[in-house]
Amino acid sequence: MHIPNILTSFRIILIPVFVIFYFALESSDPTHSNIYAWAVFTLACVTDLIDGFLARRLNENTRFGAFLDPVADKLIVCTALVLIVQHFGEHRELIPYPALITIPAVIVICREIIISALREWMAEMAKRDTVGVKWIGKWKTTFQMFAIAGLIWRQAEWMVYASAALFYVAVVLTIFSMIQYIHMAWNDLTRDI
Repeated sequence: MHIPNILTSFRIILIPVFVIFYFALESSDPTHSNIYAWAVFTLACVTDLIDGFLARRLNENTRFGAFLDPVADKLIVCTALVLIVQHFGEHRELIPYPALITIPAVIVICREIIISALREWMAEMAKRDTVGVKWIGKWKTTFQMFAIAGLIWRQAEWMVYASAALFYVAVVLTIFSMIQYIHMAWNDLTRDI
């Protein structure tokens, strides 16, 4: 197995570790520092950067990696979002309305499902490159990862508020990137309506 694929597989293995740390250190204090869960999530994000870099650098782009890498990304992000929504649903001291976190999280998860389905459908038509990753998707991912990491760590009130603000920026980019991907595939999508 190629090194990038090992790193991607490792990222999936980190998910239950992340969940265990998250719940093991959960506290009734909404600003409780959940640094171990944050560290595992951050490690997963870093392995995502490294496996992509190595795949390009070592020319080890494989079909398995092309399939597994986005799956691993979506699994860790969706897992983290579910845990964050659960936390802020129970602890309303800093964010009194859970919908302020839940609605953006649902938008992100729905976008991930829509784009995954769109890419799979375009791949069946041998047009997967039409909906390849664009710059706005990369920025969306960057903002999203920093926002989620801050909402996991919750080291201080300012971190929660700054991370929530970043999360909203990520959601705006999420919507724009989804529109961009759908626009690129629109002719194929609507050909036989």
